[in-house]
Parts: sequence; structure tokens; C-alpha cells
Amino acid sequence: MKKHVLSLLMALGATAVMQSASAAGDAEAGAEKVAVCAACHGQDGNSPAPNFPKIAGLGENYIFKQLQDIQAWDQASGEEKATTGRAVVEMTGMLSGMSEQDLADIAAYYAGQSMQLSGAKEMTVKVNSGADVDALKLGEHLYRAGNAETGVPACSGCHSPTGYGNPPAAYPRLGGQYPEYIEKQLKAFRGGERTNDGDQMTMRLVAKHLSDAEIKAVANYIGGLN
Repeated sequence: MKKHVLSLLMALGATAVMQSASAAGDAEAGAEKVAVCAACHGQDGNSPAPNFPKIAGLGENYIFKQLQDIQAWDQASGEEKATTGRAVVEMTGMLSGMSEQDLADIAAYYAGQSMQLSGAKEMTVKVNSGADVDALKLGEHLYRAGNAETGVPACSGCHSPTGYGNPPAAYPRLGGQYPEYIEKQLKAFRGGERTNDGDQMTMRLVAKHLSDAEIKAVANYIGGLN
């Protein structure tokens, strides 16, 4: 059964490759449109604090889709917000008035920037058995091999062994991202607060089987992956 789940998730990933959004932005034009973004994410997409994600080099299609989703949620009203786009309260109103081409240009600009590594830390995490284990070893195992017992596929299958993602498929770069941000997003997918991973629910199906300890471990490992 677990092998079936792993195979299904990989198949869904392949489907997402064919269905991913495609941006056609102008990076040079985008450089003139990122002033509102730079205040939190940095002019080069490397935000100065982990409460704002690094967006440099995430992949043009991925950034474009996230901007579209955030804008859609912001423009929705009432009960529509619960099922529309991606809720990022901190970005309320920031994309108002921007056209689809504006979003594509911004995506192209930030996709062309280089992400700075956050780095991983030596730490231990307490797993469900109550044992304290090496977080880096656990994180690496989850990233590269998943957890067959609980049906969690390897992160590397979609986000690449180096963490550079799969830009054409709109799978973002993870390597070097703030661990705190990765941890927050995995918990949001697990808890249903973030639902913009498509009809296949790829990330929600993965995150639902991850424990808090596993999430912290893999997020920490990803921070130093390159």
C-alpha cells in the first residue's frame, strides 16, 4: 500500500509538469516593478529575515503562479477567500492594479537572481518514539528517500537532489531557503491552511504524513542544501 502511495504521488508530479503555469515575463521590465516587493523580500530576492521567504531563483513559473494565487485571494471577497488562491495576509493590497504581464515580469526578474544559502544547524529532534535523533541525518533521509512506512515520498523526486527544483514544472527551488519558512509552509499544507498545490493536492498528501519532528528536520536540512 505504501509503495502504491509513493508511486501515485510521483505520477501526480508528472501530471503537474504538463499542467504547470507558464510565464512569459521580461526580467528587465520586472526590475522596474519590484519596489513594493523589495521592502520585504530584498531587491535581489534574498529577504533579510525568515518571516519573509527568499524568492530569488525559485523558478519563473512557480513565482508567477504564486503571485497569481495571492492576487486572486486578495481580490476575492467573503466566503470566496476560503477556496480562492493563496492567503498571504502580509501582501494584502500589494498586487492590486498589477496586470498579468506585470506579475510575469516580476517573476522573470526574481527567477534570474541567485539565492543565498541560509545554512543548516546541528540539532536533535524528538521523534514519536520519544528518542532524540540527529536532525541533519533524519532530514537528509527524508529529503532523499522519504519515509516508506508512512507513505512519504522523497522531496528530491520533485525538487531535485540538489534542491534546485524543476522550473518548467513550477516546482520551486528549496535549497537555501529559510528553514523557519519551510517548516511553516509544510505545517500549513498539513493543516489545510495552504491549499494552492493544485487539484492533485501533492503537497497536502505529502505533509499530512509528516510529524512535527520530521518537518523540523527536513526544513533544517533544506536550509543548507545546494
